[in-house]
Amino acid sequence: MKNTNRLMHKWAGYFAVMLAVALIAACQSARAQASTNEASAAAAPAVVTPPVRINAGATDKITNSAGNVWLPDQGFADGDTFAADDAEITNTPDAVLYRTERFGMTAYNFVVPNGKYTVKLHFAEVYSGITGPGERVFSFNVQGHEFKDFDIWVKAGGFSKAYVESVDVEVTGGKLNITFTPNVENPKISGIEILPRS
Repeated sequence: MKNTNRLMHKWAGYFAVMLAVALIAACQSARAQASTNEASAAAAPAVVTPPVRINAGATDKITNSAGNVWLPDQGFADGDTFAADDAEITNTPDAVLYRTERFGMTAYNFVVPNGKYTVKLHFAEVYSGITGPGERVFSFNVQGHEFKDFDIWVKAGGFSKAYVESVDVEVTGGKLNITFTPNVENPKISGIEILPRS
């Protein structure tokens, strides 16, 4: 009888361990699936009708000094946001646009009608951890047009100064792609404009 009880306790212990392992595996699988679903949702391109203006890192619409509406951040694949609410930005009448940003992203993707566009990328270095040229350098590609070793500090002429990079592109597959590659520190951007051109 003692042997039977020992055997039953032993099998009960094995069963409990196996059940715990199965439950942990199921939870991890569910978490992994949820992460995959979230990543897929975040990576989905934004469907937009140009002209369109995106205020990177922002959660609300803004209207700039020219009366143009800038939409909240969308179309990004990943990354994080940063806001410098009190930053005094020069070289622009619209400092508010440059006070928010998305950084560390790998891409922005937009579903747009086929056609020719001017894409304007808006930058300003407002992160206090960057104190001079060469401290944030990255590359980006706008629909096949490569911008290598881009340094906001150098392009804008210093800290807290707005800079706009414009590039003419043609969309033939219904999607406009912008990709970012870090070199030194994270890539970052404050705004994107997609403007039709003839």
